[in-house]
Amino acid sequence: MSAREDLHAIRSIFPSHASWDPGGAMALAGLPLADVAARWGTPAYLLDEDDIRARARAFRQEFGRAFRAIGADADVYYAGKAFLCTAMVRLLQDEGLRLDVCSGGELAVARRAGFPGEQIGLHGNNKSMAEIEAAIAYGVGRIVVDSFEEIERVAAVARRAAVVAPVMIRVKTGVEAHTHEFIATAHEDQKFGLSLTEGEVAEAAAMVLRHSDALSLLGFHSHIGSQIFESSGFAVAAQRLIGAQLEVARQHGVTLPELDLGGGFGIAYVATDTPLSPRDMADQLAEVVVAACREAGMPVPRVSIEPGRAIVGPAGATLYEVGTVKPVVAADEELRTYVSVDGGMSDNVRPALYGADYTCLLAGREGSDEQMRARVVGKHCESGDIVVNDGRLPADTRPGDLLAVAATGAYCRSLASQYNHVPRPPVLAVRAGEVTVWLRRETIDDLLALEGE
Repeated sequence: MSAREDLHAIRSIFPSHASWDPGGAMALAGLPLADVAARWGTPAYLLDEDDIRARARAFRQEFGRAFRAIGADADVYYAGKAFLCTAMVRLLQDEGLRLDVCSGGELAVARRAGFPGEQIGLHGNNKSMAEIEAAIAYGVGRIVVDSFEEIERVAAVARRAAVVAPVMIRVKTGVEAHTHEFIATAHEDQKFGLSLTEGEVAEAAAMVLRHSDALSLLGFHSHIGSQIFESSGFAVAAQRLIGAQLEVARQHGVTLPELDLGGGFGIAYVATDTPLSPRDMADQLAEVVVAACREAGMPVPRVSIEPGRAIVGPAGATLYEVGTVKPVVAADEELRTYVSVDGGMSDNVRPALYGADYTCLLAGREGSDEQMRARVVGKHCESGDIVVNDGRLPADTRPGDLLAVAATGAYCRSLASQYNHVPRPPVLAVRAGEVTVWLRRETIDDLLALEGE
């Protein structure tokens, strides 16, 4: 691949409305990133608002189309853990999506934005009584129960509130997605859900049905992992979930109306990543579900999915300023240049946490044709403070340059910390050349405001 082809491939990973002038200076939705840096500073999270909207719309429309074709309905729940703020919640409501939250804090954001309770699902493997009470008081559309203790807790809260709480049971389907151990969530040896193989799911279903004065069992829920590029894992999970729902119908005479296949749809972080489009994923999952239901002799249930990263991840980029450039002889005896930026693991911990790969380029100019092997690192007092482990940058990269890292819309701000007492960056949504501050930059005063007397 030539340097020009390589640059084209790298640029394709950035948000849909990113552009470059003849000198290589990058703009987002018509706004030069140099202007963003001058006015709002660096580091900064940038979101292409129209890109987010288009991706949300594509999931809603394509899954609706594919499942209508097999005589069923489909709901798209945005996974709030990927990134959440009130402006994001209002965007989701505009685009007709539902919302999945997994804490009282995420629910509070949804409530502040006025998102309808009946279109919210509450997740979590250890929900507190306060979180369950808040969810039931707000009338959430479903609570995904994760343990026998939680079934009892939800039933107790529902009885006190004199309501019937709709619940789904989180199931370990035994499907291991091809992903990092910490983000594979359907195999047996992990904290989420109840086991099919050990009979826990059947026992939980019976327990929920016994609490029918307080609980209504909608169906089963599975989440097989993250960064998944093919539908085969979803196919196996769907077959096992439908088999479990058929068993409930046989044993208890109850047809469960819903099925949730979770999220985990992958995105491109590097040029070699090949995610499925919402259309292809919708068609493949609809085909899997209808085939499994036909084999089981049961009607196709209402199906839901939970994309988060796939909606907001590709629409984001993080803007940094280069501070130092340091050539080092690497362990393999090749020269590597350490490019330090003014952020790091406090605004993107995924490389340290998961070994995640990212793609970067100069954002203020094109740079020289000659490329260098570069490791982009942060400013924190950790040797693992790495943003891009092994990338390529122009050999004339220098202090003061702007650097943009692609596909940071998901999990970067959500996982951000104040490590080394570094305030968190702002989240700036860009649309038609205008910036809206979705989350302002933290200040030192914000940090000190938490101190006791």
